[in-house]
Amino acid sequence: MRWLIGIFAFMTIIGIPWAKACFIIGNFSFLPFGKEPIDRKYLTGNEDIGTGDWTLIGNVIWCVLAGFWLALGHLASAVACTMTIIGIPFAIQHLKLAMISFAPIGQTIVSKEIAESARVVNRARL
Repeated sequence: MRWLIGIFAFMTIIGIPWAKACFIIGNFSFLPFGKEPIDRKYLTGNEDIGTGDWTLIGNVIWCVLAGFWLALGHLASAVACTMTIIGIPFAIQHLKLAMISFAPIGQTIVSKEIAESARVVNRARL
């Protein structure tokens, strides 16, 4: 569903940043295990068009139109998944999806190892 919305958003020129967010969330929803969302600026150390000043404006628009409801749905799914022991790993993934669904612009999906190495590098910078 998110990929279809992403295709529709790409058709409108103004919707391209949100279309990219739809595809990122869709890919993360498809294969969430072993991956996690991370801020691109935090990962690369450089600002780009999705991590600059416009990120806040884009994320506010996203949150008002779609992000709040997507995050709420993933939170409800996480609560439902915790009802059984076998559902707990899926609940954890739904919590990750809720976080990225709330404000996806400027985020990317990487493996846990890459995210941890980015944290180590950024700690060394500080």
